[in-house]
Amino acid sequence: MGELAAQLSTYRRLVGARIRADWQYRTSFVLFLLSQTLVAGFDFAVIVVIFTNVDALAGWSGPEVALLFGISGVGFALGDLFISQVERVSFHIKQGTFDQFLIRPVPTLLQISAHDFALRRVGRLVQPTIVLAVSLVLVDVEWGAPQVILVGLTLVSGALIFGAIWVITSSIAFWTVETQEIANSFTYGGGTLSAYPIDVLGSWLRRIVTFVVPLASVAFLPAAWLLDQPMPFGLPRAAGWSGPLVAVALVALARLQWRNALRHHRGTGS
Repeated sequence: MGELAAQLSTYRRLVGARIRADWQYRTSFVLFLLSQTLVAGFDFAVIVVIFTNVDALAGWSGPEVALLFGISGVGFALGDLFISQVERVSFHIKQGTFDQFLIRPVPTLLQISAHDFALRRVGRLVQPTIVLAVSLVLVDVEWGAPQVILVGLTLVSGALIFGAIWVITSSIAFWTVETQEIANSFTYGGGTLSAYPIDVLGSWLRRIVTFVVPLASVAFLPAAWLLDQPMPFGLPRAAGWSGPLVAVALVALARLQWRNALRHHRGTGS
């Protein structure tokens, strides 16, 4: 625990230095923050346009889909803020600067996450947080302690799931160098996909996002439990609580994958 506390303290100091550096360019900071907020707004505008033409999407009403968007969006935005910097590992490998992280007495993943930390990415968190707060009021849910706990666990689990996927896909760069497009298809693409009911997808793709790349556990399964919607593939109602278990499993897998990638790394010699 003492070592963990020391690492977190180091992370806090590195992130603080990065924030102070970014804040030296206040206009750039504010403009980027606004652009991130607008991008998230455009994503929700698509849902609004859809529901100007239909009353339900695969049996889900407008407020219910908004709930999916909010849960998925908050989880994705938190993962994007704290861990998405790992996708820059391919740049450091190509430039030969990754070796700098290896010679410091701080975990490499923590260093990369702090090195390229950008507080302005918090703009992605604004829109889904607002949508989530409003949708929680509008949906027909009888709120109690289990419902409140599930929402909280789901938001944390979603961030961990997306973060783990970022690490797993980005670590492929140690073998292939170029992996950003692959990572984006699972992270940014997964963020978009998990904002909608998976019932709109084909059967094979629904199986993939439920059992292979478990994006359904980010928002769909918990929301189905909250809203008393049917579970896919005859899964039990308890599947709505699968988020924390999936998050723990993916984080463990990401940790193993990252360690394996580090063992495979060969420096440029420069």
